[in-house]
Amino acid sequence: MTHDGHGAHDHGRPVGHDDLRAALAEFATGVVLLTVRDGRDDIGATVSAFCPVSLEPQRMLAGRFAAAGRPSARRLLDEVPHTRGSRSGALIADSGLGAIECAARQRVTAGDHLLVVAEAVNVPYAGDGAAPLIRFRGGYPALVPPRPGPSR
Repeated sequence: MTHDGHGAHDHGRPVGHDDLRAALAEFATGVVLLTVRDGRDDIGATVSAFCPVSLEPQRMLAGRFAAAGRPSARRLLDEVPHTRGSRSGALIADSGLGAIECAARQRVTAGDHLLVVAEAVNVPYAGDGAAPLIRFRGGYPALVPPRPGPSR
């Protein structure tokens, strides 16, 4: 990416959706189960647009969440043991790599997505040793465990 928006292959034509989708598929990203209690229903989605932004103040950024037609979080967690978060009231899986309860602090429309800047309000658990879920090239490949070696 360049600051002026022009790359080595820029020929003055708009970038095609298929070209952009193919390039973005080469970016490996973690997958997060995101649930929200909005007062009417429990809403949930798996999202790959999630990242920590700041430890002070504690902020995370999640994207693609508010699109219409998202399934109920109860359906996503149908066969998974879960409880309600003590601070947010959102459904939280009882196990995973970690759980962070958040409160939305800012919403930004970005094209056909909604970005949410959220503040951490509780960490019910962190690190149970499970393998992370990664999205890469349209699939979910298994990660190769690191080889044992000398400590750094």
